[in-house]
Amino acid sequence: MELHSSWAEAMRARDYAAAWALERQVIAARDPATRDDPSLPYHERWVWNGRPVEGVDVLVRCYHGLGDTLQFARYLPALAHRARSVTVEAPARLHPLLAGIAEVSLHGFDPAHPLKPRACDIEITELPGALELAPDDVPASYLRVAPAPIPALSVGLCHQAGDWDPDRSLPEALLAPVAERYRCLSLVAAPSMLPVINPDGCPFDLAATAALVAGCAAVITVDTMVAHLAGALGRPTWLLLKHRPDWRWDPTRHDSDWYPTLRLHAQPRVGDWTPVLAGVASELDAFFDDQGETIHGQPAQPVGARLLG
Repeated sequence: MELHSSWAEAMRARDYAAAWALERQVIAARDPATRDDPSLPYHERWVWNGRPVEGVDVLVRCYHGLGDTLQFARYLPALAHRARSVTVEAPARLHPLLAGIAEVSLHGFDPAHPLKPRACDIEITELPGALELAPDDVPASYLRVAPAPIPALSVGLCHQAGDWDPDRSLPEALLAPVAERYRCLSLVAAPSMLPVINPDGCPFDLAATAALVAGCAAVITVDTMVAHLAGALGRPTWLLLKHRPDWRWDPTRHDSDWYPTLRLHAQPRVGDWTPVLAGVASELDAFFDDQGETIHGQPAQPVGARLLG
């Protein structure tokens, strides 16, 4: 726990060399017999044993969430350049997005029948340390998706994160002032009570969701997969964070090394979203004013299902 805390502090301080050194300390102290331990849930397993990736066949396992996979997929081109071959074992839902990032072999991740090990196995979140590449050493906007034909100047809204951390989500009603002031669409795969152009929500399909995000002029989202999707697509994004977010977001900063187009807004107190949303609303007004565009007061007109995937 102490090493993990030190690692998180080093990552937030952008002292990546220190973070990678701590990772190697952890690897050196591990019992090799516990590698990829089948008795543990996948997200608790460790995979990489510290072996260099240069010139060997590498299997990248994606044992964490969809957002984690998208965040670290930026490293796949650099890995493919160094390794002899790269196989990526990832959820099939992500394949349409990952296919355009690098020349790799994609395989679906079946928890009951994982692929056999290669010369070097690595979990995708371990790639920065293995390659010793900081976030700004690789391209920040690395997804390529054709935008959905949604109305111009639409703002994408996502209020809901995963059930495993409900503190990341916020009541949808808190986004009503934004939805009433701008033309908005929901990026949540569920019906919305807000005045959005897609009251039935977005499709439960990552490629379709990515197309919607790509078509948005701006995105407002909580800390969930949509934030990584918007950042990887280079969309102007306002990220709403709980008071103590995880290691990848520094609550004392408004920017992010991981995604230059993100603006971070963390709760000043646990559970207090009011100043967060006030700050975002002010910045969103300035964002559209700077572009010489305004859609204030325009009603949300529902669009056809064909436009939403």
